[in-house]
Amino acid sequence: MKSIVLYLHAHQPWRVKPYSVFQAGSDHEYFNDQSPDTDTNNQFIIDKVSEKSYLPTNRVLTELLLKHPEFKVSLSITGTLIDQLEMWRPDVLQSFKELVATGKVEIVAETYHHSLAFFYSRSEFVKQVAKHAHKIREMFGVTPTAFRNTELSYNNDLAYWADEAGYKAIITEGWDPILGWRSPNYVYRPTFTNDIKLLMKNYNLSDDVAFRFSNQGWSEWPLSAEKYAHWLSEADGAGDVINLFMDYETFGEHQWADTGIFDFLKAFPDEWLKTPDHTFKTITEAADYYETKDSIDVPQTITWADTERDLTAWLGNGMQTDAIQALYDLEGAVLKTEDAVLIEDWRRLQTSDHVYYMCTKWSSDGDVHAYFSPYSSPYKAFMYFMNAYRDITSRLLEKGMTL
Repeated sequence: MKSIVLYLHAHQPWRVKPYSVFQAGSDHEYFNDQSPDTDTNNQFIIDKVSEKSYLPTNRVLTELLLKHPEFKVSLSITGTLIDQLEMWRPDVLQSFKELVATGKVEIVAETYHHSLAFFYSRSEFVKQVAKHAHKIREMFGVTPTAFRNTELSYNNDLAYWADEAGYKAIITEGWDPILGWRSPNYVYRPTFTNDIKLLMKNYNLSDDVAFRFSNQGWSEWPLSAEKYAHWLSEADGAGDVINLFMDYETFGEHQWADTGIFDFLKAFPDEWLKTPDHTFKTITEAADYYETKDSIDVPQTITWADTERDLTAWLGNGMQTDAIQALYDLEGAVLKTEDAVLIEDWRRLQTSDHVYYMCTKWSSDGDVHAYFSPYSSPYKAFMYFMNAYRDITSRLLEKGMTL
């Protein structure tokens, strides 16, 4: 039996508004841009993505889940997105709840604030994972059994932690230098672990939808559901699983409705399920069902971003490393205040998007960073972030904290 594991990641950060050094120390609302229709107005962004992506995607997925008993989906939804949906779009949050209530949608665990805390503060990382798990139980009534770290960042240490934490599965990028002669289309065992299993993204087949679907210069354009299902059937011959991992916003936001992306999504399960031994599984179901093919050793950190598939999308220049280190250096003082608002502001600044916007790469990777950034340059992103950081330090000093 060959299974598709369709995993979608839903996330929106709290974007920092154009925030000057003169505002630091007096204006603490750096996530609250009231300018209409701007890329740093978080409510405007939530409304736009909700209408273009979340609501229509959830409608299509609900139809497919009701139509096909075999159809399954795994999703992760960050705490930062849930908070914004609770505040501004409870209808969208309800549509996610209805998806999960079908019993055929798995929610995957992660850090609440979509942070890189694992690489800077293990205690903060554990707190954010626990906070996210609590929120998922509160909102959806389920307890996650599979784990993904921010941006599919992964190494042996993370797998060991997740195994000790009791997760059944963990996911990451199926990066060729790590896989070597092996295929991403099997379930693996992370080295130095006892029970947890590893599923790795088939990035070629995932990116055909996530990045190339609307590219009219692509030799395979237009991509039909029939053609795509055939590719998946032929992928690696006897492979067990095809791991299609992509952003939730692929549907409707990154690939607009007029590209035919929703028609593609509606037709795809029908095409795949025409073959009797084809099915869908959630991440945990695949981990439970399939035996491991081999062990995977990942001593260095990999991610699903940029051509390097490492952390340089977030930590590739001095602005990025200085900004994130300065923020984590405040951890002890911030937590000692026991000020819930201050702690939440500090954690919102941990969201990896902020340093992602500071990336100075060129070529195609630089284009992707620029596409996602709400700022005119990485230097503006750094400046606004550091001004918000200065406000955090000012608030700490007012409380008598030693920095």
